[in-house]
Amino acid sequence: MSQPYVRPDVQAFLGFLNNLPGPRTWQMSAPEARAAYAMMKDVADLPAGELAVKRNLTAPGSAGDIPLRLYDARERREPGPVLVFFHGGGFVIGDLETHDSFCAEAARALDIPVVAVDYRLAPEHAFPAAPDDCEAAARWVATNPAELGGRVASLVLAGDSAGGNLTIVTAQQLRDKPAKAPVIAQWPIYPVVDDVQKYQSFSDFGQGFLLDQPSMKYFSDAYRAAEGDVRNTPILHKQTGLPPTLLITAGLDPLRDQGRVYAGELIRAGVPTVYREAVGNIHGFITLRKAIPSSASDVAACFRILKYMINEAEAERVMAEAAQGADTVAAAAE
Repeated sequence: MSQPYVRPDVQAFLGFLNNLPGPRTWQMSAPEARAAYAMMKDVADLPAGELAVKRNLTAPGSAGDIPLRLYDARERREPGPVLVFFHGGGFVIGDLETHDSFCAEAARALDIPVVAVDYRLAPEHAFPAAPDDCEAAARWVATNPAELGGRVASLVLAGDSAGGNLTIVTAQQLRDKPAKAPVIAQWPIYPVVDDVQKYQSFSDFGQGFLLDQPSMKYFSDAYRAAEGDVRNTPILHKQTGLPPTLLITAGLDPLRDQGRVYAGELIRAGVPTVYREAVGNIHGFITLRKAIPSSASDVAACFRILKYMINEAEAERVMAEAAQGADTVAAAAE
């Protein structure tokens, strides 16, 4: 492989990261790995900033209440799209706090409410605890409960890495068995969709680029997913009928190639799809906007594209509902 392009700020961050003393993620217990990931938040990411609404909620799940957090730049709003966000972290680490800044920025940039989901983590709660919680949380949001203040008319699903997997899996589940509000768009961010070892980028970027091969094995062993289950490898499920999709990968990511292939599968299935690649950037960049300042531009570009996609899809939903209502009135008058 020829030398890949590495942005200067990415190179500086990798130099810092690869020279840190102490154990790596795969050498820690799950609680230790979670604590280390949480400690990096203030070092690597920007402050969350101010919002009109930021409060913790819970949704009912099959194994008990699922913690959520609502973000909104407006105190009140008419019913419309709500983004349901699933954090990354290999199904083992990450929580509401690690992605707090990103969710706050999404609420401001997209001007829609964001509901972040704190699903159960492995190894304490192995597969399918995470997809079960994410589906349950999305279905609860779709009921437009009083706790969300009448904000919900449609859903947008998004998440990074493991959360990108959960985004696609939840979209597929809600396609196969629709919720009370439709999913009008999805945004998987450098998602896990398949066996990573099948792809060249796993070899090319599996050492020295933050997400390494031993950590991926550590996460996979903890998650203990059923082989061939489409809730783990959603590329194996049918893609027809999924909502308009924005998919972004990172150019130096061991997951890059499967994201590229999955975007192609969506396009072949007739799903309106926008694919972007953050060339010269690494896995995890949406929560590295302080450590890697150029990441802020990657995130901002996605927000602009997704906002257009949401507005277009929501307008189509409203027009379809109006036409259906008119047909119902006409049928009743006959």
